[in-house]
Amino acid sequence: MSAPLLHLENATMQFGGLKCVSDLSFAVGTGELIGLIGPNGAGKTTVFNLITGVYRPTLGNITFAGKSVVGHRPYRITSRGIARTFQNIRLFGSLSVFENVRTACNMHLRHGISHALMRGPKFAAENRETECFVDELLTIFGLTAARDEPCRNLPYGDQRRLEIVRALATRPKLLLLDEPAAGMNPTEKNELMKLIRFTQEKFGLAVLLVEHDMKVVMGICQRIIVLDYGRKIAEGTPAQIRSDPKVIAAYLGKEAA
Repeated sequence: MSAPLLHLENATMQFGGLKCVSDLSFAVGTGELIGLIGPNGAGKTTVFNLITGVYRPTLGNITFAGKSVVGHRPYRITSRGIARTFQNIRLFGSLSVFENVRTACNMHLRHGISHALMRGPKFAAENRETECFVDELLTIFGLTAARDEPCRNLPYGDQRRLEIVRALATRPKLLLLDEPAAGMNPTEKNELMKLIRFTQEKFGLAVLLVEHDMKVVMGICQRIIVLDYGRKIAEGTPAQIRSDPKVIAAYLGKEAA
């Protein structure tokens, strides 16, 4: 078996006397689509913050592509291939759709500030290359018509889509989606499911999905990890999770299961 892309080993995050994540271990393989679920306060977003370097684990280790990311700053972790979205949309409202995606490309620029100031041929060539890359992403995700619109003018579903596109502009190997269906109506959720599947297949990504909508989670995830009070209480296929007594008692409830 090949080494996992992402591996959490006994990761613990403690704030004073409160353990938000406790002795958590799991792995995400290349190209997998994994769900991370649990009640409010179970520690799901804290896990994302540990993976992306917002928090440093109190104990344990986190490796990505075989190397530890513990203690690395978020922008360093992003440059290595981990991108995320947030529960609350965090776009630059006054910037255009194009500019929002363009900002995410800066970390991979090959030439520094001196080239930008001189505006030489290398800068011009790289700028054209970046613009083509952004326009290609906007075309793939159906946002070309809104290219020059301030992103705050987009419908809610399109803003969610744009946030995913901006994350993809960092050229990730692993995409973390934090409650992408929040605030969506049933039609938008169906479109979101198609979008996540398409994104995973088109770009060959691994995806780790935090989501409360069980139709979304059960409909697209290959494997599901369940947290309760910061601890992993179950891991398995959607069918296994749906019938697990501990998960039913802690989260799903009999009717939902």
